[in-house]
Amino acid sequence: MTEEPKRSSAVIMSKRSNVFYLEHAKVFQADDRIVYLTDSGQDVEQMFNIPDKNTALLMLGKGTSITDAAARKLAESNVMLAFCGSGGSPLFSAIDMVFMPPQDEYRPTGYAQNWIMRWMDESQRMDMARHFLCKRIELAVSTWGKMDMTIPQSQVEDFLSDIDRCQTTTQLLSAEAAWAKRLYAVLAKRFRLPFAREEGKRANETVADRVNGFLDHGNYIAYGYAAVVLHTLGIPFSFPVLHGKTRRGALVFDVADIIKDALVMPLAFQFGMDSRKKDSAFRAELIAKAQEMVVMDVLFDTVKAVCVRAEA
Repeated sequence: MTEEPKRSSAVIMSKRSNVFYLEHAKVFQADDRIVYLTDSGQDVEQMFNIPDKNTALLMLGKGTSITDAAARKLAESNVMLAFCGSGGSPLFSAIDMVFMPPQDEYRPTGYAQNWIMRWMDESQRMDMARHFLCKRIELAVSTWGKMDMTIPQSQVEDFLSDIDRCQTTTQLLSAEAAWAKRLYAVLAKRFRLPFAREEGKRANETVADRVNGFLDHGNYIAYGYAAVVLHTLGIPFSFPVLHGKTRRGALVFDVADIIKDALVMPLAFQFGMDSRKKDSAFRAELIAKAQEMVVMDVLFDTVKAVCVRAEA
């Protein structure tokens, strides 16, 4: 009697190192592996492995297809799948915001229950938002310092004061918008660049256009990390603490914002200054920085901390 081959164990979600974005490729299963073929027009196409057990998110861009067998195996490995346009933007889909989560019914329930208990109380929901914003400041200050950049202490203190003083979600959103605007101004001065944030412009005529493009690209990857964390913890995307009261995926934006200032913003300016830098290079560096910052652990710990407070 022959023994069945042993299946490799999946890496714990917070320690997974791979995020893939593919264009003009075919994803399928071959010999119990997930692979993709590039559509380069050559006589012999190249085939690459996707280590599904160590992958958190797979983004499928223009000209990309996936077989049902590959989608099933990715779901078994708990890999989040997203369909998107060129460069990761915009994201397409209608399931849980824009991501297609693995259909695994065995999600933890305690985190969702605690989250919803706090979310139903407006004062506690404000506390949850404040916790996210304070973590966002902490990460930004720490990470920028390691990149030889400085956020003026006066700006940090002003934002912390605003967070403490705000009494409504609308006031917190205004304070958050002012904080982001100040950070863009700091980076624009640092790189000697006239800059205004324009989401989704998708142009490449100026340095500012390139920076905006990299910001869009990086933000969607940050949304992917956030979606993976929330799905793993079993927390519905439709219970935001700050953004999108009418968008059922808005909690993804709230969680992604924790890391966007620290991870995406400075890197987008660095790469935008060099016209030779491509999306693929930016994406590779962003994912490497995310791994270096242990972004997944940070997000898991931050969201869990908010849930645990409900039990106190």
